[in-house]
Amino acid sequence: MIARLGGGVGMLGLANVMKGADERIIQRHHRPRARRVIQLFMNGGPFQADLFDPKPDLQKYAGQRPAEVNLRTERATAGLLPSPVQWQKAGQSGVPISDLLPKFAACMDDVCVIRSLHSDNPNHGPALLMMNNGTITPSVPSMGAWMSYGLGSENENLPAYVVLCPGRPVRFSVLWNSAFLPSEHQGVYVNHSNLDVKKLIPFLSNGSMGFSAQQRQLGLMRRFNQLHLNERGGDAVLESRIRSMETAFRMQTEASEAFNLEREPESIREQYGKGHFANGCLLARRLVERGTRFVQVYYGDGQPWDTHQNHDKHAKDLCRDIDQPMTALLTDLKQRGLLEDTLVIWGGEFGRTPTSENGSGRDHNHYGFTTWLAGGGVKGGMTYGETDDFGFRAVKDRVHVNDFHATILHLMGVDHEQLTYRYAGRDFRLTNVGGHVLRRILA
Repeated sequence: MIARLGGGVGMLGLANVMKGADERIIQRHHRPRARRVIQLFMNGGPFQADLFDPKPDLQKYAGQRPAEVNLRTERATAGLLPSPVQWQKAGQSGVPISDLLPKFAACMDDVCVIRSLHSDNPNHGPALLMMNNGTITPSVPSMGAWMSYGLGSENENLPAYVVLCPGRPVRFSVLWNSAFLPSEHQGVYVNHSNLDVKKLIPFLSNGSMGFSAQQRQLGLMRRFNQLHLNERGGDAVLESRIRSMETAFRMQTEASEAFNLEREPESIREQYGKGHFANGCLLARRLVERGTRFVQVYYGDGQPWDTHQNHDKHAKDLCRDIDQPMTALLTDLKQRGLLEDTLVIWGGEFGRTPTSENGSGRDHNHYGFTTWLAGGGVKGGMTYGETDDFGFRAVKDRVHVNDFHATILHLMGVDHEQLTYRYAGRDFRLTNVGGHVLRRILA
Protein backbone atom coordinates (compact mmCIF):
# COMPACT_ATOMS: atom_id res chain seq x y z
CA MET A 1 0.00 0.00 0.00
CA ILE A 2 1.50 3.34 -1.04
CA ALA A 3 0.43 6.74 0.18
CA ARG A 4 1.52 9.97 -1.48
CA LEU A 5 2.03 12.84 0.88
CA GLY A 6 0.11 15.99 0.08
CA GLY A 7 1.60 19.17 -1.31
CA GLY A 8 3.88 17.43 -3.78
CA VAL A 9 6.65 17.28 -1.16
CA GLY A 10 7.36 13.59 -0.96
CA MET A 11 6.25 10.03 -1.50
CA LEU A 12 6.29 7.57 1.36
CA GLY A 13 6.51 3.91 0.38
CA LEU A 14 4.66 2.89 3.54
CA ALA A 15 1.04 3.56 4.34
CA ASN A 16 1.15 6.52 6.70
CA VAL A 17 -2.32 7.33 8.02
CA MET A 18 -2.70 10.36 10.27
CA LYS A 19 -4.74 9.33 13.29
CA GLY A 20 -4.37 12.54 15.27
CA ALA A 21 -2.05 15.46 15.72
CA ASP A 22 1.11 13.40 15.98
CA GLU A 23 0.21 9.68 16.05
CA ARG A 24 0.78 7.51 13.00
CA ILE A 25 -0.43 4.04 12.05
CA ILE A 26 2.29 2.41 9.96
CA GLN A 27 1.75 -0.63 7.78
CA ARG A 28 4.87 -2.32 6.49
CA HIS A 29 5.20 -3.87 3.04
CA HIS A 30 5.58 -7.36 4.53
CA ARG A 31 5.84 -8.98 7.93
CA PRO A 32 8.96 -7.63 9.64
CA ARG A 33 11.57 -9.87 11.21
CA ALA A 34 13.05 -6.96 13.21
CA ARG A 35 11.51 -3.97 14.97
CA ARG A 36 14.68 -2.07 15.83
CA VAL A 37 18.36 -1.80 14.86
CA ILE A 38 21.62 -1.31 16.77
CA GLN A 39 24.61 -0.52 14.58
CA LEU A 40 28.10 -0.88 16.07
CA PHE A 41 30.31 1.19 13.80
CA MET A 42 34.07 0.58 13.76
CA ASN A 43 35.10 3.81 12.06
CA GLY A 44 38.46 3.54 10.36
CA GLY A 45 38.03 0.01 9.02
CA PRO A 46 39.02 -3.28 10.74
CA PHE A 47 41.12 -5.88 8.90
CA GLN A 48 38.87 -8.74 7.88
CA ALA A 49 41.56 -11.45 8.08
CA ASP A 50 42.27 -10.53 11.73
CA LEU A 51 38.80 -11.41 12.94
CA PHE A 52 36.29 -13.41 10.89
CA ASP A 53 37.94 -14.34 7.55
CA PRO A 54 40.97 -16.65 8.03
CA LYS A 55 43.58 -16.51 5.27
CA PRO A 56 46.43 -19.03 5.88
CA ASP A 57 48.03 -18.11 2.54
CA LEU A 58 49.08 -14.78 4.05
CA GLN A 59 51.66 -16.68 6.08
CA LYS A 60 52.58 -19.02 3.23
CA TYR A 61 53.33 -16.14 0.84
CA ALA A 62 54.48 -13.55 3.37
CA GLY A 63 56.44 -10.71 1.82
CA GLN A 64 55.50 -11.72 -1.73
CA ARG A 65 53.19 -9.81 -4.05
CA PRO A 66 51.14 -12.23 -6.18
CA ALA A 67 49.12 -10.91 -9.12
CA GLU A 68 45.90 -11.09 -7.07
CA VAL A 69 47.06 -8.29 -4.79
CA ASN A 70 48.15 -5.87 -7.50
CA LEU A 71 45.13 -3.69 -6.88
CA ARG A 72 45.15 0.10 -6.76
CA THR A 73 45.07 1.44 -3.21
CA GLU A 74 45.18 4.91 -1.71
CA ARG A 75 48.80 4.56 -0.63
CA ALA A 76 51.66 2.42 -1.92
CA THR A 77 51.76 -1.04 -0.37
CA ALA A 78 54.41 -3.75 -0.48
CA GLY A 79 54.21 -7.52 -0.03
CA LEU A 80 51.73 -9.65 1.88
CA LEU A 81 51.69 -9.06 5.64
CA PRO A 82 50.54 -12.11 7.62
CA SER A 83 48.21 -11.79 10.57
CA PRO A 84 49.61 -13.24 13.82
CA VAL A 85 46.23 -14.42 15.15
CA GLN A 86 45.16 -17.97 15.93
CA TRP A 87 41.78 -19.36 14.88
CA GLN A 88 39.12 -21.55 16.47
CA LYS A 89 35.81 -22.96 15.30
CA ALA A 90 33.19 -21.49 17.58
CA GLY A 91 29.94 -22.93 18.88
CA GLN A 92 27.92 -25.75 17.35
CA SER A 93 28.12 -24.10 13.93
CA GLY A 94 31.91 -24.06 13.84
CA VAL A 95 32.14 -20.56 12.37
CA PRO A 96 35.81 -19.47 12.56
CA ILE A 97 36.80 -16.59 14.82
CA SER A 98 40.25 -15.36 15.81
CA ASP A 99 41.76 -15.27 19.28
CA LEU A 100 41.50 -11.47 19.26
CA LEU A 101 37.83 -11.91 20.28
CA PRO A 102 37.88 -14.79 22.81
CA LYS A 103 34.66 -13.79 24.61
CA PHE A 104 32.68 -13.10 21.44
CA ALA A 105 33.33 -16.67 20.26
CA ALA A 106 30.44 -17.68 22.57
CA CYS A 107 28.02 -15.65 20.40
CA MET A 108 28.91 -17.01 16.96
CA ASP A 109 25.91 -19.34 16.72
CA ASP A 110 23.76 -16.18 16.66
CA VAL A 111 25.93 -14.34 14.13
CA CYS A 112 25.87 -14.23 10.32
CA VAL A 113 29.28 -13.19 8.98
CA ILE A 114 29.26 -11.54 5.56
CA ARG A 115 32.77 -11.85 4.14
CA SER A 116 32.17 -10.38 0.69
CA LEU A 117 31.02 -6.81 1.29
CA HIS A 118 32.45 -4.24 -1.12
CA SER A 119 32.10 -0.50 -1.57
CA ASP A 120 32.81 2.19 -4.16
CA ASN A 121 35.60 4.32 -2.74
CA PRO A 122 38.71 3.76 -0.54
CA ASN A 123 38.73 7.23 1.02
CA HIS A 124 37.26 7.65 4.51
CA GLY A 125 34.86 10.49 3.68
CA PRO A 126 33.09 8.90 0.69
CA ALA A 127 33.22 5.42 2.24
CA LEU A 128 31.63 6.63 5.49
CA LEU A 129 28.88 8.30 3.46
CA MET A 130 28.37 5.14 1.41
CA MET A 131 28.00 2.94 4.47
CA ASN A 132 25.75 5.36 6.35
CA ASN A 133 23.85 7.16 3.57
CA GLY A 134 23.89 4.68 0.67
CA THR A 135 25.89 6.90 -1.70
CA ILE A 136 29.05 9.00 -1.64
CA THR A 137 26.91 12.13 -2.12
CA PRO A 138 26.83 14.15 1.14
CA SER A 139 23.40 15.71 0.62
CA VAL A 140 21.20 12.62 1.06
CA PRO A 141 19.53 11.19 4.19
CA SER A 142 21.26 8.66 6.41
CA MET A 143 19.98 5.12 6.95
CA GLY A 144 18.70 6.05 10.41
CA ALA A 145 16.81 9.03 8.99
CA TRP A 146 15.12 6.76 6.44
CA MET A 147 14.18 4.38 9.28
CA SER A 148 12.70 7.23 11.30
CA TYR A 149 10.83 8.61 8.27
CA GLY A 150 9.43 5.26 7.22
CA LEU A 151 8.73 3.62 10.57
CA GLY A 152 8.74 6.30 13.26
CA SER A 153 9.47 5.55 16.91
CA GLU A 154 7.74 3.12 19.23
CA ASN A 155 7.97 5.70 22.01
CA GLU A 156 6.78 9.25 21.31
CA ASN A 157 8.80 10.49 24.29
CA LEU A 158 12.13 9.44 22.75
CA PRO A 159 13.68 10.11 19.33
CA ALA A 160 13.36 7.40 16.71
CA TYR A 161 17.06 7.76 15.83
CA VAL A 162 19.91 8.25 18.32
CA VAL A 163 23.64 8.47 17.60
CA LEU A 164 26.11 7.69 20.39
CA CYS A 165 29.59 8.99 19.62
CA PRO A 166 32.22 10.20 22.11
CA GLY A 167 33.82 13.61 21.65
CA ARG A 168 32.56 16.31 19.30
CA PRO A 169 32.70 14.82 15.80
CA VAL A 170 31.41 17.84 13.85
CA ARG A 171 32.72 16.42 10.57
CA PHE A 172 30.71 13.24 11.18
CA SER A 173 27.35 15.00 11.51
CA VAL A 174 26.55 14.51 7.81
CA LEU A 175 26.46 10.76 8.55
CA TRP A 176 23.29 11.10 10.62
CA ASN A 177 21.64 14.00 8.82
CA SER A 178 18.11 13.98 7.41
CA ALA A 179 19.05 16.07 4.31
CA PHE A 180 15.82 16.78 2.40
CA LEU A 181 13.67 14.61 4.68
CA PRO A 182 11.84 16.55 7.41
CA SER A 183 14.36 17.62 10.05
CA GLU A 184 12.64 15.65 12.83
CA HIS A 185 14.20 12.51 11.31
CA GLN A 186 17.86 13.48 11.73
CA GLY A 187 19.84 11.56 14.31
CA VAL A 188 19.91 12.94 17.84
CA TYR A 189 23.63 13.10 18.61
CA VAL A 190 24.68 12.19 22.15
CA ASN A 191 28.25 12.54 23.42
CA HIS A 192 28.41 9.74 25.98
CA SER A 193 31.93 10.55 27.16
CA ASN A 194 30.40 11.93 30.36
CA LEU A 195 27.59 9.83 31.84
CA ASP A 196 26.05 12.71 33.80
CA VAL A 197 22.57 12.81 32.22
CA LYS A 198 22.51 16.62 32.27
CA LYS A 199 25.77 16.68 30.28
CA LEU A 200 24.85 13.80 27.98
CA ILE A 201 21.97 15.81 26.50
CA PRO A 202 22.47 19.60 26.66
CA PHE A 203 19.46 21.72 27.68
CA LEU A 204 17.47 18.65 28.72
CA SER A 205 15.89 20.60 31.57
CA ASN A 206 14.67 24.18 31.74
CA GLY A 207 16.23 25.93 34.70
CA SER A 208 13.92 28.94 34.61
CA MET A 209 10.52 27.37 33.95
CA GLY A 210 8.68 24.46 35.53
CA PHE A 211 7.15 21.53 33.63
CA SER A 212 3.53 22.78 33.78
CA ALA A 213 4.57 26.28 32.66
CA GLN A 214 6.49 24.80 29.74
CA GLN A 215 3.43 22.73 28.86
CA ARG A 216 1.27 25.87 28.73
CA GLN A 217 3.92 27.67 26.66
CA LEU A 218 4.09 24.77 24.21
CA GLY A 219 0.29 24.79 23.91
CA LEU A 220 0.33 28.50 23.13
CA MET A 221 3.06 27.99 20.51
CA ARG A 222 1.03 25.20 18.96
CA ARG A 223 -2.02 27.48 18.64
CA PHE A 224 0.04 30.25 17.05
CA ASN A 225 1.68 27.80 14.66
CA GLN A 226 -1.68 26.29 13.75
CA LEU A 227 -3.04 29.75 12.88
CA HIS A 228 0.04 30.30 10.73
CA LEU A 229 -0.49 26.97 8.97
CA ASN A 230 -4.20 27.63 8.39
CA GLU A 231 -3.42 30.93 6.69
CA ARG A 232 -0.79 29.43 4.41
CA GLY A 233 -2.18 26.00 3.53
CA GLY A 234 0.40 23.86 5.32
CA ASP A 235 4.15 24.08 5.71
CA ALA A 236 6.12 20.81 5.99
CA VAL A 237 9.14 22.54 7.53
CA LEU A 238 7.06 24.21 10.23
CA GLU A 239 5.16 21.00 10.97
CA SER A 240 8.47 19.19 11.37
CA ARG A 241 9.76 21.92 13.71
CA ILE A 242 6.62 21.63 15.84
CA ARG A 243 7.01 17.85 16.18
CA SER A 244 10.69 18.25 17.10
CA MET A 245 9.82 20.76 19.83
CA GLU A 246 7.13 18.49 21.23
CA THR A 247 9.51 15.49 21.29
CA ALA A 248 12.14 17.62 23.03
CA PHE A 249 9.57 18.63 25.66
CA ARG A 250 8.54 15.04 26.34
CA MET A 251 12.18 13.91 26.50
CA GLN A 252 12.69 15.87 29.73
CA THR A 253 11.24 13.01 31.73
CA GLU A 254 11.80 9.96 29.51
CA ALA A 255 15.40 10.68 28.47
CA SER A 256 16.49 11.39 32.04
CA GLU A 257 15.57 7.81 32.86
CA ALA A 258 16.67 6.12 29.62
CA PHE A 259 20.19 7.58 29.63
CA ASN A 260 20.84 7.04 33.33
CA LEU A 261 23.15 4.03 33.59
CA GLU A 262 23.12 4.28 37.37
CA ARG A 263 19.70 2.61 37.20
CA GLU A 264 21.40 -0.55 35.93
CA PRO A 265 22.45 -3.19 38.49
CA GLU A 266 26.17 -3.25 39.14
CA SER A 267 26.27 -6.83 37.80
CA ILE A 268 25.08 -5.59 34.39
CA ARG A 269 27.61 -2.73 34.43
CA GLU A 270 30.35 -5.25 35.14
CA GLN A 271 29.05 -7.53 32.40
CA TYR A 272 29.45 -4.79 29.79
CA GLY A 273 32.55 -3.11 31.25
CA LYS A 274 33.08 0.59 31.92
CA GLY A 275 34.78 2.00 28.79
CA HIS A 276 33.10 4.43 26.39
CA PHE A 277 32.24 1.67 23.91
CA ALA A 278 30.86 -0.50 26.71
CA ASN A 279 28.71 2.38 27.92
CA GLY A 280 27.51 2.97 24.35
CA CYS A 281 26.44 -0.66 23.99
CA LEU A 282 24.55 -0.58 27.29
CA LEU A 283 22.87 2.73 26.42
CA ALA A 284 21.86 1.24 23.05
CA ARG A 285 20.16 -1.68 24.81
CA ARG A 286 18.34 0.70 27.16
CA LEU A 287 17.14 2.84 24.23
CA VAL A 288 15.84 0.05 22.00
CA GLU A 289 14.21 -1.53 25.04
CA ARG A 290 12.25 1.71 25.43
CA GLY A 291 11.20 2.06 21.80
CA THR A 292 13.97 3.88 19.94
CA ARG A 293 13.98 2.54 16.39
CA PHE A 294 17.63 2.96 15.34
CA VAL A 295 20.73 3.42 17.52
CA GLN A 296 24.24 3.87 16.21
CA VAL A 297 27.27 3.39 18.45
CA TYR A 298 30.43 4.85 16.89
CA TYR A 299 33.66 3.51 18.31
CA GLY A 300 35.26 6.97 18.42
CA ASP A 301 35.11 10.49 17.02
CA GLY A 302 37.88 9.92 14.47
CA GLN A 303 39.15 6.78 12.71
CA PRO A 304 40.51 4.62 15.57
CA TRP A 305 40.63 1.52 13.33
CA ASP A 306 42.71 3.33 10.68
CA THR A 307 45.93 1.38 11.29
CA HIS A 308 48.47 2.67 8.75
CA GLN A 309 51.29 1.85 11.18
CA ASN A 310 51.80 -0.71 13.95
CA HIS A 311 48.68 -2.50 12.83
CA ASP A 312 49.05 -5.65 14.95
CA LYS A 313 49.46 -3.73 18.22
CA HIS A 314 46.55 -1.37 17.53
CA ALA A 315 44.27 -4.19 16.38
CA LYS A 316 44.97 -6.16 19.56
CA ASP A 317 44.16 -3.16 21.78
CA LEU A 318 41.00 -2.28 19.85
CA CYS A 319 39.69 -5.84 19.88
CA ARG A 320 40.33 -6.14 23.60
CA ASP A 321 38.15 -3.05 24.05
CA ILE A 322 35.18 -4.29 21.98
CA ASP A 323 35.21 -8.01 22.85
CA GLN A 324 33.45 -7.85 26.22
CA PRO A 325 30.83 -5.16 25.37
CA MET A 326 29.76 -6.85 22.11
CA THR A 327 29.43 -10.18 23.89
CA ALA A 328 27.46 -8.59 26.71
CA LEU A 329 25.13 -6.79 24.30
CA LEU A 330 24.12 -9.92 22.38
CA THR A 331 23.88 -11.97 25.57
CA ASP A 332 21.82 -9.32 27.36
CA LEU A 333 19.44 -8.84 24.42
CA LYS A 334 18.97 -12.60 24.14
CA GLN A 335 18.28 -13.06 27.85
CA ARG A 336 15.65 -10.30 27.73
CA GLY A 337 13.94 -11.79 24.66
CA LEU A 338 14.92 -8.78 22.56
CA LEU A 339 17.46 -10.30 20.18
CA GLU A 340 14.87 -12.10 18.07
CA ASP A 341 13.42 -8.77 16.89
CA THR A 342 16.46 -6.52 17.34
CA LEU A 343 18.93 -6.48 14.44
CA VAL A 344 22.53 -5.87 15.54
CA ILE A 345 25.06 -4.83 12.87
CA TRP A 346 28.85 -4.58 13.17
CA GLY A 347 31.49 -3.27 10.78
CA GLY A 348 33.37 -0.29 9.39
CA GLU A 349 33.30 1.78 6.22
CA PHE A 350 35.75 -0.63 4.53
CA GLY A 351 38.44 -3.17 5.44
CA ARG A 352 42.22 -3.14 5.22
CA THR A 353 44.76 -4.49 2.77
CA PRO A 354 46.51 -7.84 3.21
CA THR A 355 49.60 -6.08 1.86
CA SER A 356 51.80 -3.96 4.10
CA GLU A 357 52.10 -0.19 4.32
CA ASN A 358 55.10 1.39 6.04
CA GLY A 359 56.28 -2.10 6.92
CA SER A 360 53.86 -2.64 9.81
CA GLY A 361 50.59 -1.00 8.70
CA ARG A 362 47.71 -1.71 6.34
CA ASP A 363 46.01 0.61 3.86
CA HIS A 364 42.28 1.02 3.15
CA ASN A 365 40.54 -1.78 1.27
CA HIS A 366 37.09 -1.32 -0.27
CA TYR A 367 37.38 -4.32 -2.62
CA GLY A 368 36.33 -6.93 -0.08
CA PHE A 369 35.72 -6.75 3.66
CA THR A 370 33.68 -8.23 6.49
CA THR A 371 30.59 -7.26 8.43
CA TRP A 372 28.26 -9.27 10.63
CA LEU A 373 24.61 -9.26 11.62
CA ALA A 374 22.84 -10.94 14.52
CA GLY A 375 19.23 -11.31 15.66
CA GLY A 376 16.30 -9.68 13.91
CA GLY A 377 15.47 -12.53 11.55
CA VAL A 378 19.02 -13.36 10.43
CA LYS A 379 20.35 -16.93 10.30
CA GLY A 380 22.96 -17.38 12.98
CA GLY A 381 26.04 -19.58 12.82
CA MET A 382 26.79 -19.02 9.15
CA THR A 383 29.10 -17.22 6.76
CA TYR A 384 28.10 -15.68 3.45
CA GLY A 385 30.39 -14.89 0.53
CA GLU A 386 34.12 -15.22 0.10
CA THR A 387 37.17 -13.11 -0.61
CA ASP A 388 40.19 -14.31 -2.61
CA ASP A 389 42.96 -16.40 -1.06
CA PHE A 390 44.50 -13.33 0.57
CA GLY A 391 41.34 -11.51 1.70
CA PHE A 392 41.69 -8.59 -0.72
CA ARG A 393 38.79 -8.77 -3.18
CA ALA A 394 35.26 -10.20 -2.80
CA VAL A 395 34.99 -13.03 -5.33
CA LYS A 396 31.95 -15.15 -4.42
CA ASP A 397 28.42 -13.98 -3.57
CA ARG A 398 29.60 -10.39 -3.66
CA VAL A 399 27.56 -7.96 -1.54
CA HIS A 400 27.46 -4.29 -2.45
CA VAL A 401 26.63 -1.78 0.29
CA ASN A 402 23.29 -1.17 -1.47
CA ASP A 403 22.51 -4.90 -1.11
CA PHE A 404 23.40 -4.69 2.57
CA HIS A 405 21.01 -1.77 3.11
CA ALA A 406 18.25 -3.44 1.07
CA THR A 407 18.52 -6.49 3.34
CA ILE A 408 18.38 -4.41 6.52
CA LEU A 409 15.23 -2.63 5.32
CA HIS A 410 13.70 -5.96 4.27
CA LEU A 411 14.25 -7.35 7.76
CA MET A 412 12.41 -4.27 9.09
CA GLY A 413 9.44 -5.06 6.85
CA VAL A 414 10.28 -2.43 4.22
CA ASP A 415 10.66 -2.83 0.46
CA HIS A 416 13.73 -0.70 -0.26
CA GLU A 417 12.43 0.21 -3.73
CA GLN A 418 9.23 1.68 -2.29
CA LEU A 419 10.59 3.71 0.61
CA THR A 420 11.17 6.86 -1.45
CA TYR A 421 10.99 10.63 -1.20
CA ARG A 422 10.53 12.98 -4.13
CA TYR A 423 13.01 15.83 -4.13
CA ALA A 424 14.33 18.03 -6.96
CA GLY A 425 12.30 16.07 -9.52
CA ARG A 426 13.58 12.64 -8.50
CA ASP A 427 12.41 9.83 -6.22
CA PHE A 428 15.32 9.22 -3.83
CA ARG A 429 15.82 6.11 -1.74
CA LEU A 430 18.47 4.71 0.61
CA THR A 431 19.68 2.15 -1.95
CA ASN A 432 20.03 4.75 -4.74
CA VAL A 433 19.42 2.77 -7.97
CA GLY A 434 20.69 -0.64 -6.79
CA GLY A 435 20.23 -3.17 -4.03
CA HIS A 436 19.17 -6.82 -3.79
CA VAL A 437 17.96 -8.59 -0.66
CA LEU A 438 20.30 -11.35 0.58
CA ARG A 439 17.57 -13.94 1.01
CA ARG A 440 19.93 -16.80 1.90
CA ILE A 441 20.82 -15.16 5.21
CA LEU A 442 17.20 -14.78 6.32
CA ALA A 443 16.00 -17.09 9.07
